[in-house]
Amino acid sequence: MLVLLLPLMAMTAMAIKIDSPGPVFYRQQRLSRFGKALILLKFRSMAADAEPGGSPYWAQKQGQRITRIGRFIRTTRIDELPQLANVIRGEISLVGPRPERPHFVEQLARTVPFYRQRSYVKPGLTGWAQVNFRYGASVEDAREKLAYDL
Repeated sequence: MLVLLLPLMAMTAMAIKIDSPGPVFYRQQRLSRFGKALILLKFRSMAADAEPGGSPYWAQKQGQRITRIGRFIRTTRIDELPQLANVIRGEISLVGPRPERPHFVEQLARTVPFYRQRSYVKPGLTGWAQVNFRYGASVEDAREKLAYDL
């Protein structure tokens, strides 16, 4: 799959580089199975300084921090393709609950019953919640997506 998608990924990398200053890829710590940390690789879809001070923000489908190319690659989910490297390394599977950022896991575990149970299985590049629910940007969205994950 990675070999077949390589031309699309190369064009995406060039478009990101032309569209906005900053790196092509974005590395972000997420929590995997049983809360183990991993670094998730994505195409950068937001401005390079989107989280000043490193403070995490809920992602929004059409947020102001998103670049022009970023809007397209998020809508089409092309921004997730570099995670095939995470799949090859065995850190995530193709299908499973999406790995989440540690800050949000702590917040959601306090407010959403059974939230930590989603970590009992290996996270995935895509999951039932991504296929059946809109882009999640709140605690209520996370609660709804958890129902799909479980």
